[in-house]
Amino acid sequence: MIVRPYGDTTGDGMVQLSFTLPIPHDKRAEGAALQLAGKMGMDPAMLVHAKPMGDGFTFFVVYGKVGHLVDTERVQVVERDYPLLSAKEVNAVIKRRLRRRLNVVGACIGTDAHTVGIDAILNLKGIAGEKGLEYYSELSVTNLGAQVSVPDLVETAREKKADAVLVSQVVTQRDAHLHNTRAMSAAFREALPAGRRPLLIVGGPRFDELMTGELGVDRIFGRGTTPREVASYLVHALIESKSKS
Repeated sequence: MIVRPYGDTTGDGMVQLSFTLPIPHDKRAEGAALQLAGKMGMDPAMLVHAKPMGDGFTFFVVYGKVGHLVDTERVQVVERDYPLLSAKEVNAVIKRRLRRRLNVVGACIGTDAHTVGIDAILNLKGIAGEKGLEYYSELSVTNLGAQVSVPDLVETAREKKADAVLVSQVVTQRDAHLHNTRAMSAAFREALPAGRRPLLIVGGPRFDELMTGELGVDRIFGRGTTPREVASYLVHALIESKSKS
């Protein structure tokens, strides 16, 4: 299916774009914003908002027409390839098939102090009306919180005999989330043999879910992920898939 951006009328190709330029706000800055929009393929481009952002920076919003089309058949995404289970179903599968509690260790690693994401998945209160993994009676959850070093995470995972390690990364300046994830996966590969290595799962708003192989992890979850999705994946990856192999 071929689609075109929609702004005011169907198929008009109109898009809105926001960005910041490292120059003070004046007429020249506004002209620079329009020049950039034009080089990005917006023709014509209209400046609809400009605001100083501290000393020497200006935030812009531009609106204009692009000629690009999108072929939805060529879009690559990671589809959910496992059933979405209720908490009761997750607990039942673990109890029947694993016959022990499934151990999960979670953390924000490196200098990342943003625990909102990992807390939403792990903590009892959860998010958006869904209880977190602490609510699941057959899951044993250890939440290490913020700014956890990779060696400490590996050691805790070893001590807890973790079946899965969940890492949240929100800080993305200079690709910190990618560097931290690669360092984590390398540390686990070095510390534990393949048969004893936990499932490695990372999540955050700026991860590309197609990069699991490149980052050395088993699964990447993006924005909007719920505790139920994660719990269902754990059952699928650690119990259901292994029983079929």
